Order: sequence, then C-alpha cells, then structure tokens
Amino acid sequence: MAIPKYSRILIKLSGEALMGEQGYGISPDVLTYVSEEIRTIFDLGVQIAIVIGGGNIFRGVKASAFGMDRPSADKMGMMATVINALALQGALKKTGIQTRVQSAIRMDEVAEPFITRKAVRHLEKNRVVIFAAGTGNPYFTTDTAAVLRAQEIGAEILMKATKVDGLYDSDPMINKNAQFIKKTTYEEVIANQLKVMDMTAISLAMDNKLPLIVFGLRGKGDLRKIVCGDSIGTLIGA
Repeated sequence: MAIPKYSRILIKLSGEALMGEQGYGISPDVLTYVSEEIRTIFDLGVQIAIVIGGGNIFRGVKASAFGMDRPSADKMGMMATVINALALQGALKKTGIQTRVQSAIRMDEVAEPFITRKAVRHLEKNRVVIFAAGTGNPYFTTDTAAVLRAQEIGAEILMKATKVDGLYDSDPMINKNAQFIKKTTYEEVIANQLKVMDMTAISLAMDNKLPLIVFGLRGKGDLRKIVCGDSIGTLIGA
C-alpha cells in the first residue's frame, strides 16, 4: 500500500475547474471525477481540507469592472463559492465520504460558520472540510483564503489544482514555447509576476513558509501521486 508523505493537506480548487467543457456552471462529470480523485487520497488516511472558488458562477472582479461596486460584487462571488461547496459536498457524499462545509459568511441553514477548532476536529474525525465564502471579506481572493485556512488548520502543504500541469514562464495557452518550471521560490514568483496566485496569497505563504504545489486537475491519479511524494507539477517554496 502507498504511504502518504503528508498527513494533512489543503486543496485549492478553482470554480472554473468545475465547468469542464461548459462555458458556465457546474459539470456533473467533473464533480464526479474530482470526488473520485479525492477518494483515492482519503483512503490513504490523509486529512483533507478544500477551498473552492466561484468563478464558474460569478467573478466579483469582473463584475466590478462593469460598474458594480467591488464589495457587493465580491460578496456575490463569495455566495457562488458556497453553491460550489455544497455541490462538491454532495458528490463526495456519493463516494461515502463524510463532509462538512464551513462558510466565512454566516448562513446557518446550509453551512457551519468557520471555526478553526471545529474544522480541525472534523479533520481529526476523518471528515473532509470544505471552506466556502473565501475569507468573508471583499478584496481578498480565494487563493488568499486558501493560504490563510491552510495556516489556520496546520496543513503541511497547499495543493492548487489548475487547468494546466504546473507553472510556466508565460501562458502556455498563448505561447507554445512557454517553458515549464519544475521548482521555484516565492521570491521568483513575485519578482517575475508569475500568474499562479495573487501576490497577497504568495506573500502570506512566503511569510509562513507554506509550501505550494501547482498541478493539473485533469491528470488522473496525479493527486494521489503527489500526496505520496512523487514530483508532479510545480513546487513553490523557500
């Protein structure tokens, strides 16, 4: 049996990742795929927390560019993350995994309020915890929320699942000669303005020496391989 390298992790899922080939919304096939991938590491005994975005439903930054005030737009984006969290919770339940959704915005009928000690207790009881509504504050992205929550629960690593297989020196969707980066530092990401996370998230990870791995969500089995120590994707650290 494979032996996991990490005992407690946090996975950052973008809302866009849940769209699949659709242009909007949630793909049932992608939800099933993601939940099955998570099941493969859950079966190893790894404690799993997840932060999920909402860009497949609503992007606050984009809405604010069209005249909506930023705080209101961001709050709408936070509510979109709750929708995604509940959808993922339902998919994980089908695989037999007990899951709790904790929201940074109070909405007691659908999710628990975020409480660090309660989240840790859920993890210790072998439940997956999904953190929704970002940090609960406008102007902060779900990437920043992921780093913050990872620190609060004592995660050993933050794994960001993306549409591409790791970090490149330029956008591989635009530049076919973009060079893949296997390993880099926080300082290099900031200095070169590499678009892996917003700079607030990277700075927070750097200040707390939280290692980050960026990998492709569509690489079947890659999540399990990373958890077991295989070198997949891009490692960002000190």
